[in-house]
Amino acid sequence: MSKVGKKMGEKQNYKDPSMFTNRELSWTLFNERVLSEARDKSIPLFERLKFLSITASNLDEFFMVRVASLKDMVNAHYTKPDIAGLTPLEQLQQLNAATHRIVNLQYSTYKRSLLPQLCLNGLRVIEKHEELTEEEAAYVDQYFEENVYPVLTPMAVDSSRPFPLIRNKSLNLGALVRKKSEGKEGSGSLEFATVQVPSVLSRIVPVPSGKAGERLVILLEEVIERNISRLFLNYDIVCTFPFRIMRNADLTIEEDEAEDLLKEIEKQIKKRQWGQAIRLEVEAGIDNRLLKIIQDELDIEEPDIYKIDGPLDLTFLMKMYGLEGFEHLKNPPYTPQPVPEIVPDENIFDQIRERDILLHHPYQTFTPVVDFIRQAAKDENVLAIKQTLYRVSGNSPIIAALAQAAENGKQVSVLVELKARFDEENNIVWARKLEKAGCHVIYGLVGLKTHSKITLVVRREEDGIRRYVHLGTGNYNDATAKLYTDLGLLTCKEAIGEDATAVFNMLSGYSEPLSWNKLSLAPLWLKNRFLYLIQRETEHAKEGRPAHIIAKMNSLCDRDVMAALYEASASGVKIELIVRGICCLKVGMPGISENISVRSIVGNFLEHSRIFYFENDGKSEVFLGSADWMPRNLERRVEILFPVEDPDLKEKVMHILEGQLRDNVKAHVLMPSGEYEKVDKRGKVLYNSQEGFCLEAIQAAKQNKEENSRVFIPETHVE
Repeated sequence: MSKVGKKMGEKQNYKDPSMFTNRELSWTLFNERVLSEARDKSIPLFERLKFLSITASNLDEFFMVRVASLKDMVNAHYTKPDIAGLTPLEQLQQLNAATHRIVNLQYSTYKRSLLPQLCLNGLRVIEKHEELTEEEAAYVDQYFEENVYPVLTPMAVDSSRPFPLIRNKSLNLGALVRKKSEGKEGSGSLEFATVQVPSVLSRIVPVPSGKAGERLVILLEEVIERNISRLFLNYDIVCTFPFRIMRNADLTIEEDEAEDLLKEIEKQIKKRQWGQAIRLEVEAGIDNRLLKIIQDELDIEEPDIYKIDGPLDLTFLMKMYGLEGFEHLKNPPYTPQPVPEIVPDENIFDQIRERDILLHHPYQTFTPVVDFIRQAAKDENVLAIKQTLYRVSGNSPIIAALAQAAENGKQVSVLVELKARFDEENNIVWARKLEKAGCHVIYGLVGLKTHSKITLVVRREEDGIRRYVHLGTGNYNDATAKLYTDLGLLTCKEAIGEDATAVFNMLSGYSEPLSWNKLSLAPLWLKNRFLYLIQRETEHAKEGRPAHIIAKMNSLCDRDVMAALYEASASGVKIELIVRGICCLKVGMPGISENISVRSIVGNFLEHSRIFYFENDGKSEVFLGSADWMPRNLERRVEILFPVEDPDLKEKVMHILEGQLRDNVKAHVLMPSGEYEKVDKRGKVLYNSQEGFCLEAIQAAKQNKEENSRVFIPETHVE
């Protein structure tokens, strides 16, 4: 009998810890899937650099938030196990092995695979300044003198100068120095000194090469290390090594006690720079005396030290990706295509009245969403605009349009979620700008993050007031809309308009309607709605009727939802899950999850849309939403699930799901072992869903242009 099996007559416990994978360990598997793209030799070289940079950025955030949270639990002597039965301390121990494995794989990929390939393609990265020729060294020294030296702030540590604040994620050079005595080599005690590698300067420094057709670059820390003696003139430099620390960056905000949430968050953001140090990266071969000083001062434990054979902080590779002259080593750029159902420069409200419009980003342009707000801002018949904002771009046209709408005298209400992690500072700036323009700004709800994506435009028309609504699976961010796959719906259906009004009344006041028409909201009853929909498929399967679930999301780790899926699978429901990141569910458990398949697609675009299909005995239902199947989304956030009811649009959404289930190029499939494997391509026609959707969008836009450019010439009859 399997570990999760049951005795005769005994009811199966679908919440047994052995049935689940730890959330954090599942995340490490996701980052390994991203890393596998950096190791894939069929991908253009510079795209591989980009993927390696993404894994480094992912790991930084994982440490600052998830590992930091576990360390807080351990420090608080919290021992409650997670859904997989692991205590915080046990999770940290297993994560330590997993993250060290990822880091080792990152650097073997960089050093053994990517660096040699870069060199073969005309870009040589000087790993150590000692490799420089005499001419190259002279150039580097001059560059240091003219561009770097004036910016640096060397800091020595002695009895009068305490150990300096080492900022979170900053790259630093640590040195052991010894004071010179009377111009001779010193024999005094060793002292610690450090200098921060300035982030205001480019980390990638081009160096003129003597070889035709070769580009040469050196990293800024190597330039500084070569000239570090210039910073400590009265000292001998015993040794110099780079180091970098990660600090706890998870904000702790007592919202109930905060008189001004905006000011409280501003205060907490500053604390990120001196939160508890939780990870130390040093160069392999670092002098043990230097390491001990840094380790002791930062109170870093041995397992949290990462000795790295290569340059620290591989996120610089994203800047290298931006180097000009290597376009042949990148994917051809893709331009989001026009939406065939929308005629540019014509009244968008007239077009929405004709039919609901489905938007598929980044294959189709995000411009209609921006135009929706822009036209509303200028339209004399528009009375009010209401919108939720979670993450927006640095120079957001939507913010500008909302501000213009308020200046034009419209009622503008905007919920700006200040607690959007790592976007808090950005959102504070936008909130103040909107307030200054005359918008009514709401700073989210106490204890909840508002993660829903909804816009309501109230317009006066000949037949009365009409409400236009945009609902989406992704943020109102015109920049990430070119990189993230998301779906949006533009509609003026009365039932959805009524619900949208209720949503904003609930967000701005305390009014919660007794009933809803079409929308399901978290944390009110969205989770119960999902559980009901899954249970309904379970009942259909038990009665021998058609039962099938397809669900696409970013993460799956809600125990109640997974238990319901296990019961559905055991009852015969076919369940196909497309989960990009964390998945705590296990497949292939006899009698329990044999009818469940899980796939993760990691490609050129970041899969972000949430789509849910329930067969419902032949009366299928399709939903889109902002929520993943995670406790935080279903219980601690304001989220919206909305139906796609138009038959043509349902067909389009199903086509998207079918394309992702067909993908055998970018899909990784979860195995009963808990590992992910690429799809076996032998004997199969290769299909990359993201490339397929790009091609379809291009063809649809081309066909629409041809149809609209035809000139009708009446037939003439000559008698």
